[in-house]
Order: sequence, then C-alpha cells, then structure tokens
Amino acid sequence: MSSVSWLNRVRWDEHGLVPVIAQEVGSNDILMFAWMNRDALAKTVALGEAVYWSRSRKKLWHRGEESGHVQTVHEIRLDCDEDVVLLKVTQAGGIACHTGRHSCFFQKYESEGKSWEVVDPVLKEPDEIYK
Repeated sequence: MSSVSWLNRVRWDEHGLVPVIAQEVGSNDILMFAWMNRDALAKTVALGEAVYWSRSRKKLWHRGEESGHVQTVHEIRLDCDEDVVLLKVTQAGGIACHTGRHSCFFQKYESEGKSWEVVDPVLKEPDEIYK
C-alpha cells in the first residue's frame, strides 16, 4: 500500500476539499466545522494537531496559530461515503470558536419564538484572543 493511498480514499469535492467536524474527546461536544485539502489532512496526521484549509484566506490554517487554542488530534475517522472527516480532539483553552465560545454551535432554534437564541456564554472576548 502506498504512503498516500489513505489520502486517495477520501472523496474530495470539485475544489479539492472535504468537510471536517471537530468533536471534543470526553464530552463529545461538536466544536466546529471546517474544511481540509490534501495538504491539511496530511499535516494534521504528521503534527497530531488540526490543520484546516481557510477558504476565506486561501491558505492552510493551523488551528490555534494566533489564539493558542490548538486542537490535539486523538483520532481521525472517515464517514461511510468517504466524503466527511471527523476529528476527535482535545481543545486547548476550552475555546474552539472565534467568538470566544467553547463551540461554534452556540445558537439554538427556539420554536416558540421562531428565533435563534444564544445559549452558550463567551468564555473570553475575541479582542483578548486575537491581537
């Protein structure tokens, strides 16, 4: 088996990307959703830390490179269709979201008010994280 055959198993989209879900080890909280290209997934495996593809910046993004909120990867899974990656991670600092929250999924739909409600607190103000 070639050293890159595992990368060839991933069904990359037309842009060479695959969606990635970061899930916290222990709590099983879904922390964030992001994208990876081949280089990002290979670097994640090599480093043992999450490296994503930033579509807005058009470059690799080592999670925590600015904030210090690195994601240590414990396990990598590929879904049944081989087109979504799941990372099981430990989140340094407990903050995965650029809004300063534990998870990016901090808004909950409330059917009574037919609205999205913020249900998780800001743990640290973004301007204190990103200088």
